[in-house]
Amino acid sequence: MSEMGLVDLPVLQPAERVKGCCNPLPPALPAERAETLARVHRALADPTRIQMLHLLSRATQPVCVCDFTAAFDLSQGTVSHHLAKLRDAGFITATRRGIWSFYELDRAMPPAARAALGL
Repeated sequence: MSEMGLVDLPVLQPAERVKGCCNPLPPALPAERAETLARVHRALADPTRIQMLHLLSRATQPVCVCDFTAAFDLSQGTVSHHLAKLRDAGFITATRRGIWSFYELDRAMPPAARAALGL
């Protein structure tokens, strides 16, 4: 039988931490970028808005709000609400022609919105 000897081991010091109990985290996403991403994802959180974007991505010319009301069997107010959310998130632009608004994908769409659509 062999004898086991005792060996002194050094005491290891944990890495310096400001807060928390585990390893330090990388820097957080900047607040402005996080807000942009949240706005984009909120706009995409409704199936009707996704369908509207799909329709606009395949349209050869701007689409009238009246065409959306017919395509989705929704009131003009509901359609306008959805379109406002998409416009606020930077997905679409509107042009007035008389009493009607016409919509198309925004050519200056933010990169986060473009990526969300796979463009």
